[in-house]
Amino acid sequence: MASYRRQRYHSQKSLNGRFLFVLGIAFFLIYVSLGYILIFTDYFPLNISANGRLMFGILLMVYGVFRFIRLWQSRNDR
Repeated sequence: MASYRRQRYHSQKSLNGRFLFVLGIAFFLIYVSLGYILIFTDYFPLNISANGRLMFGILLMVYGVFRFIRLWQSRNDR
């Protein structure tokens, strides 16, 4: 058991895997930020009702969290 942990700790991830992980986190932050901006600010000049902005913002935030969960699960499976 200890040797497995030691081996996993010392093994390096590939450059491609690290890049995709960082990119996934960046997109998670982008989706959550866009959802927040749509819900709480008027920066986007969209002709949508307040309820539409709320629903679209929540949808973006939920999608961002969903992508983060999938990213985290795929990271732990390796």
